[in-house]
Amino acid sequence: MITSLLRDPHVSEVHSAPGNQGIAQDVPVHPLNAQDPEAVVALARELDADLVVVGPEAPLVAGVADALTRAGIPVFGPSAQAARIEGSKAFAKEIMAAAGVPTARSVATTDLADVRAAFERFGAPYVVKDDGLAAGKGVVVTPDRDRAEAHARECLDAGGAVVVEEFLDGPEVSLFVLSDGENVVPLQPAQDFKRVRDGDQGPNTGGMGAYTPLEWLPEGFTDEVVRRVARPVIDELRRRGTPFVGVLYCGLAVTERGIQVIEFNARFGDPETQSVLAVLETPLGELLLDAAQGRLSEREELQWASGASVTIVLAAHNYPGAPRKGDVITGLAEAAQDPDTWVIHAGTDRNAAGEIVSAGGRVLAVVSRGADLREARERGYRGMERITLPGSHYRTDIALAASEGRITVPGCQPGPGTTDAPGGTPGRTGAPTATTAEEQA
Repeated sequence: MITSLLRDPHVSEVHSAPGNQGIAQDVPVHPLNAQDPEAVVALARELDADLVVVGPEAPLVAGVADALTRAGIPVFGPSAQAARIEGSKAFAKEIMAAAGVPTARSVATTDLADVRAAFERFGAPYVVKDDGLAAGKGVVVTPDRDRAEAHARECLDAGGAVVVEEFLDGPEVSLFVLSDGENVVPLQPAQDFKRVRDGDQGPNTGGMGAYTPLEWLPEGFTDEVVRRVARPVIDELRRRGTPFVGVLYCGLAVTERGIQVIEFNARFGDPETQSVLAVLETPLGELLLDAAQGRLSEREELQWASGASVTIVLAAHNYPGAPRKGDVITGLAEAAQDPDTWVIHAGTDRNAAGEIVSAGGRVLAVVSRGADLREARERGYRGMERITLPGSHYRTDIALAASEGRITVPGCQPGPGTTDAPGGTPGRTGAPTATTAEEQA
């Protein structure tokens, strides 16, 4: 996102808090507790910020956007009450039921007996979700009932609740929809890869890569998501007196029953964001400010670069377990030599010698653009091969099936996917059938 904000000619300064050493190469960073609303307000006042964009979910649930609003500082990000759409899966199900949004049948409970009854009702594969925030890794989808029950018991023993769902079989689509509390503007859909290894093998992660566009779904797909999912949810939250201002991430499954919602997030999420913003030509800062100030209805048609974008995530040794930290990263400058390739830092830091080192699980991402998916993939993997991080790993099949035309949708024929939704964004949509059950996290 910072790269996109820096490209906006109307943006004079970008600051990041708390940031990291990779981000510090591009913009000033300010160490602070991002979940402390008053600390965020104080920094925004100190910087005389015209707009605060709240990125992670935890600060939103902690009420950072509320504090900024009370202070009269424009903020892109929903209130704590509206952010419950991500903070509580049970609340999200409640909103969907009230709004008539298609989603999997489910049971929300704090009782293990209810969990077992839901297993009997829905059958295998079993889908068990931690009700609260879990950084994208609070979901188990498995044919193993014992494993599913163990996950439920772990969540309940920790004092939380769980949501047990029926399994949704079908390819997945990620669609970000901007909202100013009333109006909505969809961005270009993308698809991400949750499993840690090639061929959708291994445990679930926060996302190992993504791509856009997805040109193989039916024409008007984005229109349908806006009409049946995004707008009803935004309207329902406004009706309850908690208008949603920010970006609503719609995680969707395309099934034989049509579009079904897997989950909502209340913020931009990597790695899809990186691919989508790489091809967005409309100035991002202005767009987010219009959302924050209730002016999305005045927006002209969004502009998109032609071609495709691919994002490849480099993960540290042992991710998604306890990742090893402190390993030196080399080849970063060489990877970004191509003007259509960027290295985006996530879990990085500097050691005493001033070297960039790993400091998290998903360490960085290589984002590339090309005339089509094949070219974007070639550039991205060429850049990734120039980076060295001991013990690290990345998937080699990001966007491969789509680039080879090996994509199908249950009961559908692909179409150009144009849209007449607010903002006029292209409706090129879809996701490869290579997605797996655990990608419903």
